[in-house]
Amino acid sequence: MNLQRIRALTVKDLIRVIREPANLFMIILLPLVMTLVFGVAFGGIGGNDVKYDVAIVDQDSSFWSGELISRLNDSGILVPWFFEDANRGQEALSHGKASAVLVIPEGFGDSVDDFKTNPFDEAVWTVTTLELSIDQGSMIAGSVVSSLVQQALTVTLHGVEALSPPSPVVIGPPVLVESVKFTQFDAMMPGMFSYAVIFVTMIVSQVFTEERQLGLLTRIAFTPTEASDIFTAQVASNLITGVFQVSVVFGASFLLGFRPLGGVAGIGLAYLLSLLLVLCNVGFGLITATLVKSSGAASGLAFVFILPQMMLGSFIPGIPENLSKLVPSYYVTQTLTNVFIRGANATSASSVQNLGVLGFYSLIVIVLGIVLYNRNGS
Repeated sequence: MNLQRIRALTVKDLIRVIREPANLFMIILLPLVMTLVFGVAFGGIGGNDVKYDVAIVDQDSSFWSGELISRLNDSGILVPWFFEDANRGQEALSHGKASAVLVIPEGFGDSVDDFKTNPFDEAVWTVTTLELSIDQGSMIAGSVVSSLVQQALTVTLHGVEALSPPSPVVIGPPVLVESVKFTQFDAMMPGMFSYAVIFVTMIVSQVFTEERQLGLLTRIAFTPTEASDIFTAQVASNLITGVFQVSVVFGASFLLGFRPLGGVAGIGLAYLLSLLLVLCNVGFGLITATLVKSSGAASGLAFVFILPQMMLGSFIPGIPENLSKLVPSYYVTQTLTNVFIRGANATSASSVQNLGVLGFYSLIVIVLGIVLYNRNGS
């Protein structure tokens, strides 16, 4: 290997990335846009406490129905919206404009008055049924809204003291512990680092396929440049772009309010893990270039390696862990989740273990890619 030739080839590859809009989008704009979009969508910007709109149809218009509505509003979570009839409330619910519909029927105030007058004589009570409809598309809304409505009704009937009746067992004064509030965007950020670099597979496969089609590799073979120079330069250029990609993700997420735990060591670990994943995807790109004859085919086949990493090892929840461990991006996402979100030490046993597994994985893939391309692709 010759360092001067490697440097020249590395510069050539970097210039190629800058000059080609498609590669520039994949490497720089895609992680930037994804981070910004997910930040806006999942609470990175203006992430406030969750509130649920409740369509109120007050058919009673009594003092006590007003008290009930006031208790609902005092919860700080339920936001009453008033409708004149139940059909309009149901329409708002079906179109996702409200999380629930509460119909307060005529006679509600009379029922409360009867109860207040004779709290222990059920025979004189006038029974009234509140009609509550909840958005079945949200399990959280179903549990939260119904419990808060029940709590508001209890306070309306029995007073605030009903929430804390006399008891021989009491809870001691709470100890105030400082906590860190995470949004859904924060939980997804570790996977964003994996997602940002996996498209290296497509770019590398396209580069080697196009240069082979144009005969550049054949012409280089008649120069003092060795195959090791070409592969080393390709790895070096992609590692440089990988550093830039991770920096873009860090910068954009920081602007959106993401504050990872783990300190400087955690940030350094993110760079190291991401660069190992870049190395692995360079190997996948070489394997892809070995199997295809055109850059168009390379773009399609590259997704055989990209999609599993995207679906199994990035920010998509609910994937079985045993299945996720088959892809290298899992080890990046899992480690950064432990460090950035759960506050694990960057040098903990699990972090070092995942780093070692990813390093071994990447070494095997890059060596396999180089060997296959040398034998069959060039």
